[in-house]
Formats: sequence, C-alpha cells, structure tokens
Amino acid sequence: MLMVYAKCVVAGINTQSFLSLAEKLVKETRKETGNISYELVQGAEAKNIFAFVERWKDQGTLDTHMNTAHFKTLIPQIEKLTEGGIDISVHEVLI
Repeated sequence: MLMVYAKCVVAGINTQSFLSLAEKLVKETRKETGNISYELVQGAEAKNIFAFVERWKDQGTLDTHMNTAHFKTLIPQIEKLTEGGIDISVHEVLI
C-alpha cells in the first residue's frame, strides 16, 4: 500500500477557490478503484497549509489516478492557487 502526502501552501485570498477545487478532486478521487482513502487536511496552527493525504492499493492505481480527467483538469488549477506548487511525497506503508 502507498501513502501520498501532497502539501499545498495557499495565500488567504485564494483559500475559497482552492477549497472549491479540492472538494471536487476529493469527491471524484474517492470513487476510483484502488483508492483506500483521500482526505484534505489543514494545518492546526498554520491555516494556510493544506495537504491531500491519500492511500492507494499500489503504484498502478496511483498511476491510473494521475491520468484521470479530473486529476489532469483540477491539479493545474489548484497549482495556480498555491505558493510554489504542490510538494508531493510518496511513501510505502510498512505497518
């Protein structure tokens, strides 16, 4: 199983637009085969830091996700609202 942490720093002026796009991405992604969980979290103290926290069955399902229409449409729009893009790290779940 894989876990993905995709961190986004969003200026306050862009927060509502970001959340609207993120909601669409989460809703569509949760329907995908191989998706175990997909959530958006916000920093408890740094309210401008958000992260998509994802769990995928395997690399193949993650690759499929990154080629879906909703991913290819929404991610570029989301990136435009961030400061410095999306910082993505992929981890293998061990325990």
